[in-house]
Amino acid sequence: MTAPAPFLFISARPEIEAVGPEYESVRRATGLDASRLEHHRLDVESLRQLPLAAYAGIVVGGSPYNVTTPEANKHAVQRRVEAELSELAEWALESGFPLLFTCYGIGVLTRVLGGAVGTLHGENAAAVEITLTEEGAADPLVGALPRRFDALVGHKESVEELPDGAVLLASSAGCPVQIYRAGARLYATQFHPEVTTADFIARAQVYRHHGYFPASELREVSARLDSASVTEPQRLLARFVELADGDWR
Repeated sequence: MTAPAPFLFISARPEIEAVGPEYESVRRATGLDASRLEHHRLDVESLRQLPLAAYAGIVVGGSPYNVTTPEANKHAVQRRVEAELSELAEWALESGFPLLFTCYGIGVLTRVLGGAVGTLHGENAAAVEITLTEEGAADPLVGALPRRFDALVGHKESVEELPDGAVLLASSAGCPVQIYRAGARLYATQFHPEVTTADFIARAQVYRHHGYFPASELREVSARLDSASVTEPQRLLARFVELADGDWR
């Protein structure tokens, strides 16, 4: 009997103390064991030698990078990361390969597809209510989520204009584009679908000086996160695996 194809998680975080926990959050949310979820650190090594089509699906994690940073101010590693994620998005769109971008990746994808990314709808680290659109409720992936649910966010930039042909699947009061689909199996979320509140509190400690909230308010932010009830978003990753292993093959 042939073993099932593995999945790939791509991280783009230079902060080593956040890398392992992010992988573990994704692994837990997908329901995959470590033998089926490979991890590639794009900030360290190029994607270009990987046999991407051999995977069942790919999930791209978040990053403190911002696509709206002026090109002249971007580190060489960030420029390479964005170039290779752009190539990955173009390939997935053309081939119909299952690919899910989260947080930072929604900006990369939007730029690739000709949409606009800006800083009008940034959200501090918090739990916010997400609402599915009619298209989202009918979507094979996003429809696994309730029509309204709380999710964890923390971002300085967001989609200000959807790319032509993209389908809006979910919004929040403070950020109009929380999930969209391009083509059949290429998705991007602004919120973090992988984390529990405990995961996010730990991540907030790592990034307390990165501008997602005033560093002096870490204790208050952690208390708000700890009191939030965030139970649904991880279902998105479990459903992604289910579809990539089944109906999308």
